[in-house]
Amino acid sequence: MKEGIHPTYYPDAQVSCACGNTWTTGSTEKVIRTDVCSNCHPFYTGEQRIVDTEGQVERFYKKLQARQDYLDEERDREDARVSPERLIEDLELGTRATSALAKAEIIKVGDALDKLAISEAELLDIDGFGRKSLADLKKRLRQSGYKIPEPAG
Repeated sequence: MKEGIHPTYYPDAQVSCACGNTWTTGSTEKVIRTDVCSNCHPFYTGEQRIVDTEGQVERFYKKLQARQDYLDEERDREDARVSPERLIEDLELGTRATSALAKAEIIKVGDALDKLAISEAELLDIDGFGRKSLADLKKRLRQSGYKIPEPAG
């Protein structure tokens, strides 16, 4: 064994845990401090607790919550996009078709869907609203994610 290259060995090194447990052992360090020992580690105690010394669990839960918030916002946006309370003018049908529907007091998408559920003739009877306007309305409703109702009759 070479002289002067080995660290000093302490046969009476003191080990202390964050839980308060202390014991002596042999080591190259005089004093050792640890966060977890066999008295407090969940594996040895059988407790269900999370040992998180670096905040990893908290960071994971933050990421999990951020994802849930994103999914909630996405669902809310989708619900607003197919809401019957959405205005007809948001569909960008054109000035003539939009104003014809407004004169007939059909301002919201839900009103137009109700008329379509009765029959297409309900909308075609509106002055200034023809077949092309009806086709455009149906096309825009489908593009926006609305389900076009079948006429009752």
